[in-house]
Amino acid sequence: MNKTLEQLFNFLYPIFRKWGLGYSFSSYLSLVLNIIILIVLTYTIYMFFRFLFVTAMAVIALKTKTKFDDLIISNKTVIYIAQLIPFTLIYKSVPIILERYDYWEDIFGKLVGVYIVLLVLWIIRTLLNTTQDYLKHIPRYSDKPIDSFIQVIMIVLWMFGISVIISKLFGISQKEMLTILGAVSAIIILIFRDTILGFVASVQVAINDMVRIGDWITMDRYGADGDVIEINLATVKVRNFDNTTTTIPTYSLSSDSFHNWRGMLKSDGRRIKRHILIKAGSIRFLEDTELDELQKIELIRPYIQSRKAEIDRYNRANAVDKSIAINGRNMTNLGLFRKYINQYLHLHPGLNKNMIMLCRQLQLTAQGVPLEVYAFSTDKRFENYEYIMADIFDHVIASVKYFHLEVYEMPSESNFLDYELPVRKTKGTL
Repeated sequence: MNKTLEQLFNFLYPIFRKWGLGYSFSSYLSLVLNIIILIVLTYTIYMFFRFLFVTAMAVIALKTKTKFDDLIISNKTVIYIAQLIPFTLIYKSVPIILERYDYWEDIFGKLVGVYIVLLVLWIIRTLLNTTQDYLKHIPRYSDKPIDSFIQVIMIVLWMFGISVIISKLFGISQKEMLTILGAVSAIIILIFRDTILGFVASVQVAINDMVRIGDWITMDRYGADGDVIEINLATVKVRNFDNTTTTIPTYSLSSDSFHNWRGMLKSDGRRIKRHILIKAGSIRFLEDTELDELQKIELIRPYIQSRKAEIDRYNRANAVDKSIAINGRNMTNLGLFRKYINQYLHLHPGLNKNMIMLCRQLQLTAQGVPLEVYAFSTDKRFENYEYIMADIFDHVIASVKYFHLEVYEMPSESNFLDYELPVRKTKGTL
């Protein structure tokens, strides 16, 4: 190839000298014409190979079922490869054309060499992007942090490419470059601290399957509460449910705590764990007349009848003095209410009957007795889950008064305004 280029670019100068033109004029004229020839030649070669590669890839893409070749076309990989061929020709031609101009030969030779290195890196980058896009279309890899690994490969390649560029520009050998890099390794580690930590965290995330793209995570420290949309070397992007985006450092996933709701979404139900506060002063034993009235509630009628018969037998057998309600065994309005809620939960169509389902009493508080519903909804979608939970507690709150109970709530201004202070009589008052 070099011999052919020498014949192509060296034939003009002898012709001009034979025509009697001066040395300098012949040299400059042949230089200008050679540059024009090189530009025309490289442009023609570029257009030819671009048409050839693009057409060939389009034909291949039509005849194959895989999306990989389509992605190569969309990422313009073949166009960059087509550029590499004419620039290689320029790199080989510069020493021949500028043979008599050492200064310019050195400058242009280095510049073309640097561009070729950058072009090779760009071609590799488009191939990696194509691989990344292709893997994201495969379900097995769609939720993996592929971006992180691609970025690590590109960082290594860019470091190698920069070292090659520096060695070309300043005439430093690769061995000397490695020595220099070793000497400034502490500074390099300091500069790329987040990148190194992000790489380690990305490996841990992938190996331990801590986070996948599409997972719903909650991280209070960064105000993140939403779906993971991107995992790369430095950051994890979370689209919150208010449509804002939170960016979390990747290494924080391995150093800080966070909630991943993937397990819940894959389970058979989404947990409902909410309580209401019952006013402690409204809890009491029930009299027979009240029990007769509560038997009209169909869900607990069988329970009241069987429980009342059991208690009466016990009290008669032990000759319990029932003139005081606290003696012997009794039923309370809160106990019956808990039984009613349990029955109601078992009949609710939105709850999973194969998972834990109960109404329990929590530790007494200054605001009253917490009565908690603990169950799992079959529908795990946010809007439907909230509807099911609200539907249950609408019924629970509305049912309280039928059991002669009261729900605790903080007194409002109107409560104080409506309250009448007793009039205190003093001496001398008529």
